[in-house]
Amino acid sequence: MNDPQTSAAPALRRLLDLLGSGAATEDFAEVLADARRRGAPAAVLQEIDDATWQALRVHRTLRQHRRREAELTALFDTAGDLAASRDLDTVLQAIVRRARLLLGTDTAYLTLPDEAAGDTYMRVTDGSVSVLFQTLRLSLGDGLGGLVAQAARPYATPDYRTDDRFHHTGTIDAGVLDEGLVAIIGVPLLLGGRVIGVLFAADRSPRAFSPDEVALLCSLAAHAAIALDTAKSLADTRAALAELGAANELVRAHSAAVQRAEQAHDRLTDLVLRGAEVPDVAAAVAALLDGEIAVLDAEGEPLAGRVASAAGLTEAIAASRAEGRSVRHGGLWVCAVLAGQDALGAMVLRGRPDLDDADRRLFERAGVVTALLLLLRRSVAETENRVRGELLTDLLTAPDRDPAGLTARGRRLGVDLGRPHLVLVAEPAGATGAAATTDRGRLAGAAGRYLFGSRGIGAEHGEAVVLLVPDGGDPEETARQAAERLARLAGFPVTVGAGRPAAGPPAIAASYAEGLRCLRALRVLGRAGEGASARALGFLGVLLGDGHDVDGFVGATLGPLLDYDARRGTELVRTLRAYFDCGGSLTRAKDELHVHVNTVVQRLDRVEALLGRDWNVPERSLELQLALRLQLLAEP
Repeated sequence: MNDPQTSAAPALRRLLDLLGSGAATEDFAEVLADARRRGAPAAVLQEIDDATWQALRVHRTLRQHRRREAELTALFDTAGDLAASRDLDTVLQAIVRRARLLLGTDTAYLTLPDEAAGDTYMRVTDGSVSVLFQTLRLSLGDGLGGLVAQAARPYATPDYRTDDRFHHTGTIDAGVLDEGLVAIIGVPLLLGGRVIGVLFAADRSPRAFSPDEVALLCSLAAHAAIALDTAKSLADTRAALAELGAANELVRAHSAAVQRAEQAHDRLTDLVLRGAEVPDVAAAVAALLDGEIAVLDAEGEPLAGRVASAAGLTEAIAASRAEGRSVRHGGLWVCAVLAGQDALGAMVLRGRPDLDDADRRLFERAGVVTALLLLLRRSVAETENRVRGELLTDLLTAPDRDPAGLTARGRRLGVDLGRPHLVLVAEPAGATGAAATTDRGRLAGAAGRYLFGSRGIGAEHGEAVVLLVPDGGDPEETARQAAERLARLAGFPVTVGAGRPAAGPPAIAASYAEGLRCLRALRVLGRAGEGASARALGFLGVLLGDGHDVDGFVGATLGPLLDYDARRGTELVRTLRAYFDCGGSLTRAKDELHVHVNTVVQRLDRVEALLGRDWNVPERSLELQLALRLQLLAEP
């Protein structure tokens, strides 16, 4: 039996108990301190220290998962409320309460316009203690809410009282002061490109709101807009029933269409809750609308279905995003898929040139459900990419420490390091200093979207962003395409250097070193913003590459001449070598070759026809001379 004084097992069991019970971070450090007090040996203390560090990493990951799970659960619960409830007050109250709880603010509230009075009023509040604040009415254009309504975009302030971006009025400031609010964030409720209200969250102390919190509040605001839109639809239906009694069949048909839309929304929401993928939702919408559905990502790449013609589709998506509704584009219907102001992609309906209002709303609600699904996929992908990024960092930092362990970690993450992979090393082109750091962060995010749905991994490493992708063939073409697409995703030029295909941790680390040298060579050669491999850099590739592919370089440089000599029995290679050896003198070259000077001229004309008119410029000449020397050395 192991002595507790010389064994780390009790401490490890205690760490597992702490993880299982969700203990506070401080409790984990107590395990090591207790072992020290008991006089445990240094090796045991080191093992406990390493285990504590790993436990804290797992603890932090679990906490992040719980937070994201809470956010997604709230969004799904809200979608369920919309599908199941007909009480507008209940739905709006639930949305406001969830906004307050998820953002951890002291209060949250929602304002709606009063068209008759020409101002806005507090529709729902949660966490408010001031009667003056709860009954506050705001003139259009005043306060933070007025700015949100006018600009149709989110605004946040860490201290409302000192922020001069908003039009302060005595009435508003008095209500805010009575409630004790300091930090406020507001996002618009958009419907058909029109702001129909504003959703707020506020704290009674200074606070900066993160982009994730803004996006989450925008998603809840989208649900509130749907709730209001549904309520308006139901109100319109009731008015039509009252006013058009003589057209009972028409009203019944309209009601059936509304019910069909609600049932369709329930069905789509249920698909998401059961873990369906984008193609499943697209198939369900296509069946409901009796047409063909394609779903595109933010770059226009298909996630489900296909689009026969992309002409003008970008403009149609932009119009749908601006209007907040689906738009007609020739024989197609296009609906932007949005999460607040974040464009996630688009849905395209074909085969239904005419859509009535009910089907159009169904199509648009399908876009909201698709947005929820894509947000979920993005959240999962970001979490997976962080874990994979840690693997990549360890792989490049210490590949020889535990190759088998690294390979096993990769296998658990769905990455088979035993198969050939390409290492791409990317950096923002031209940025320096603080701008380079900022752009590198944006490039890392773009790399995550570039790898989305693939078996590749990426992470910031050193001064660059490294991507490990399954070997797809030509490293040169892969690097070029990666530079182009990463530039589109990041919004600025990106330089990409590719190493040779490699399998196994040590070889992958060596390929990274080659890709990094290639990246630096592109920078020195003035080719920033391009993608290339070491082999494609000519003689520089021979010097930079670990494999020193001399035969490949000679073949790529002298190939046309070697082939011509082999087919025709000529001596173009020997003539070119003599020409360079004689310093470019035709007279000396003809003596060296024992031929007439016109023969030398004719042969060099043939060299120019085969290699191009730039064969004798300094840079190309240097490559040719080096290739001739290497070819001479390689001859038996």
